[in-house]
Amino acid sequence: MKKILLAAVILIGVNSVSIAQSTEPVDVNKVIEAEKNFNKLVERKGIKNAFLTVADPEGIVFKPDAVNITEFYNNIDKQSGSLSWKPDFARISGNGDLGFSAGPYIYQNGKTDDDKVYGDYVSIWRRDAEGKLRLLIDLGIQHPEPEKEALTDFRSPGADKKVAPSKDPFNGKKIILATDELFNHSLTISALATYKEFLSLEGHFYFPGFDPLTGREQVMKFLSNEGISISAETVNAGRSTSNDLAYTYGKARIKKGNILSNFNYVRVWELDKNHKWNVLLEAFSAIENE
Repeated sequence: MKKILLAAVILIGVNSVSIAQSTEPVDVNKVIEAEKNFNKLVERKGIKNAFLTVADPEGIVFKPDAVNITEFYNNIDKQSGSLSWKPDFARISGNGDLGFSAGPYIYQNGKTDDDKVYGDYVSIWRRDAEGKLRLLIDLGIQHPEPEKEALTDFRSPGADKKVAPSKDPFNGKKIILATDELFNHSLTISALATYKEFLSLEGHFYFPGFDPLTGREQVMKFLSNEGISISAETVNAGRSTSNDLAYTYGKARIKKGNILSNFNYVRVWELDKNHKWNVLLEAFSAIENE
């Protein structure tokens, strides 16, 4: 584990913060409004057309593997049922070009309460050339109806987070990919040590069949109690131009007892004051065996 921590320090050292261009802060409500408008589109135009309207050209959904949003919804018939959701956790980057939200959803394809499906979603949004947020990643997990509402956690970045875009954006992506790969490698040594090192103190954790967990201690307690082991492989990543928010996604295999299951994962990373990347959010979505 010492070698892993040393590698983490090396990765931290190659990160640098650009000089601020403007003191005008970015508001996380831009992400909240994007979600609300998306929700209204679903009500008016249906699930399929709403996704096609808000999708980033490179946007993906997991069906169950990662597929392009536009290609997927252009190749299916009208999707039945009603879908509604409410964000309770959101952030946006200092430059406003990358943001995310998460929260509970309800899907219903029938007329009775027994037809309702409950869960939580994670959506990542990216700003396009016209300054509009587009849906880049959408993932959902299913769990029983929650007994209580989660606390709302919306936070805007400080004005100092708005910086000049990196002159080498590809290097930024390489750093995030390497950090995610390091996380996955360390999982093979010790899951608990990995989460202790990489998960933010206020990190959110989404796992099928369970209500979302908040806080490093709660997540580590869950992993210990469930007795699960995780192996994972990075697929892709991206980072904000302000170098304060990033995402990764990939595939995971989770073993509990003698049962081995396949999952997709999405992670949202934030840069702390010491220029270290920490996982702010992690979500696992089950891949059903055929």
